[in-house]
Amino acid sequence: MFGGGGDPTTNVIDYITIATTGNALDFGDLTLARGTISACSDGNRGVFCAGWALNTMDYITIATTGNATDFGDLSLAGAFQGACADATRGVIAGGYQNYDGIDYITIQTTGNSTTFGNLTGNRYAVSGCSDTTRGVFGGGYGGGATRNTIEYVTIQTTGNATDFGDLTLARETPASCSDGTKGVWAGGETTVNIIDYVTIQTTGNASDFGDLTVARSQIAACSGD
Repeated sequence: MFGGGGDPTTNVIDYITIATTGNALDFGDLTLARGTISACSDGNRGVFCAGWALNTMDYITIATTGNATDFGDLSLAGAFQGACADATRGVIAGGYQNYDGIDYITIQTTGNSTTFGNLTGNRYAVSGCSDTTRGVFGGGYGGGATRNTIEYVTIQTTGNATDFGDLTLARETPASCSDGTKGVWAGGETTVNIIDYVTIQTTGNASDFGDLTVARSQIAACSGD
């Protein structure tokens, strides 16, 4: 599922069937046109979070095409946030301008987000992925510099993030996804084709995975099991 986008902003939601190849199909529309948003899912419901100068959250039922419905609001309007989820809870971290806050939602309910904790430092343009218990956030911009930082949280336990290790290259706006064991970050500013990976239940620096077909930034990723 891919929703929104900038230059110009759009409210379009597209979908693909991951096990097949082919072009994306129209799913429906977000409640508002917006870009630089983040998203998470429990496997049944998808939630699209924030966007430029907005704290809006929308949700869709993934198995049923149609327009998104209002979910609630994040604690702070933001953009370029990282998001991930386990089977019940979504976690949204960071954001423009250099925000270190982490919020969470219960995906199968609607309502405003709740404070979870803080990242190890202020940053935005970060990207998140997760397994069934742990969320991992990598890259971003903060403190006047592009970051290679990776940090993690235990999704069902509120609290501050902990250092995990480093990406192979400092970069902003990478795409990330996970198969439930391994987390992968691809591309990013300043327009690179690098793909890194970590094993989510361990800590340590990322390893080289391979390369994208072309260098690009501000992209999105998703995965199957």
